[in-house]
Amino acid sequence: MDRLRIEGGQTLAGQVRVSGAKNAALPCLAAALLSEGELILDNVPDVWDVGTLTRLLGDLGTRCERLGKHRWSLSTPEITNSEAPYELVKTMRASVLVLGPLVARSGSARVSLPGGCAIGARPIDRHLEGLRRLGAEIRLEHGYVEARAEKLRGAEISFEDVTVTGTENLLMAACLAEGTTVLRNAAREPEVDDLAQLLIAMGAQIEGVGTRTLTIHGQERLRGANHTVIPDRIEAGTYLVAAAITGGKVTLEGVAPSHLAAVMDKLQKIGLRMESGPDWIRIGNGRPIRAHDVVTEPYPGFPTDLQAQYMVLMTQAGGQSRVSETIFEHRFMHVPELLRMGASIDLSGRLATIEGPTPLTGAEVTASDLRASASLVLAALAARGETTIHRVYHLDRGYERIEEKLAGLGARIERIRS
Repeated sequence: MDRLRIEGGQTLAGQVRVSGAKNAALPCLAAALLSEGELILDNVPDVWDVGTLTRLLGDLGTRCERLGKHRWSLSTPEITNSEAPYELVKTMRASVLVLGPLVARSGSARVSLPGGCAIGARPIDRHLEGLRRLGAEIRLEHGYVEARAEKLRGAEISFEDVTVTGTENLLMAACLAEGTTVLRNAAREPEVDDLAQLLIAMGAQIEGVGTRTLTIHGQERLRGANHTVIPDRIEAGTYLVAAAITGGKVTLEGVAPSHLAAVMDKLQKIGLRMESGPDWIRIGNGRPIRAHDVVTEPYPGFPTDLQAQYMVLMTQAGGQSRVSETIFEHRFMHVPELLRMGASIDLSGRLATIEGPTPLTGAEVTASDLRASASLVLAALAARGETTIHRVYHLDRGYERIEEKLAGLGARIERIRS
């Protein structure tokens, strides 16, 4: 397995372009199953998860053609196979996004229960209950979800808890259902809105985009469309923290500042100087930074996908801070590795208490999930000495060329290939 070697202590400076959002690109790719027409997607990030999903779509009958590094053409004249096998689904939870489109378009689906990062149970019960409400028969056998419906029919569905992939799955399914579907307590994440805009371009009728209530008027069929994926707000947030933790001055290009309002507000409260324009954010040296608590929440709150990165930043802040994780129960798996690097962090359930500033030192560490990988990279940038990060395939799932982008900002970082 590849690993990263990082020599810490360098101040980052310069410009970096943010890639398209992985978490927006994946449901947009899955939407290709809903139509015979050609779907052209631009600004698709060149990451492993995209490769995994396009392979899965190819198995299901989608013609996937890469037109450029970040441009894809997809069309599905017919569903030739309605099974998503364990071998592909086990590596990426977002594979479950093919479930709704498959049932809506072909009337059946057999999808392995998903895998991905080991950050909690993340059950798909809400997906399945929603599909039942739309008229599908659901069975769980041998690790697979089997769903059948001669024709999905519109229904009112209220999510007990906010679920991003659940909202996306049922949103896609409802587009081809007969009648009107109302999704209440729907996720408001920018990635959900991006999918909705694509579906509207494909001919769907969706009301309430950007709100907690989505109303979908089902269509007989959808058409092809052209769509540009939104920028990755999590990648952008990671680079903001990279600049902050090294005391640097970095300009992010190709971003959507409005998607990062909660993150930018928190960084300003701890003492960092920030400016922004229509598609750029500049963060300057505002050290010394102050400790400040954070609680992860569904959008527009502070994102759980930036919790690990923020925690690393707090190890260099003056005072005591608390990080409360309300979304996933096992999202502190990076903490033991940070302790090995010298951090002072105390865990109690879903609450982490950080004392800072504490000097970090380089060490051999192992990544446990996608965002934990990013937190270890940030810690290594701030540490004294050399850090080697193992199992960086997690990082490759969601960050495009992170070592090249950081090196362009002045980091001493290299990939050691197996």
